[in-house]
Amino acid sequence: MTARRRFINELAMASRWRKRQMCVLLGDRPHPASLRRVSASGAFVETNARPPIGCHVMLLHPDAGQIDAIVDSHCLDGIGIIFDRSAPAAAFALTAIAADMSRVTAPAP
Repeated sequence: MTARRRFINELAMASRWRKRQMCVLLGDRPHPASLRRVSASGAFVETNARPPIGCHVMLLHPDAGQIDAIVDSHCLDGIGIIFDRSAPAAAFALTAIAADMSRVTAPAP
């Protein structure tokens, strides 16, 4: 039980150290978006857009650039997208993560 509580507290702390930058999701038209999770294989994007599953979209990140993706799933607060797992996809993910982490200041005590 203690380990579970510590894990949950660590997750809560992680969100204080990371700021998500606004991105643009391009499907049928531009939509504001924010990356919640990102890896070389895909991402979860918080957005109000709901492109059809299987639809090709492009994600524009202010620091990582752009990447083509395919809509994989819909959730209440966003969509899941998949990348092609190439070296550029891994570079996009690493750059997005580094950019989000480098703009953060420590929280006030």
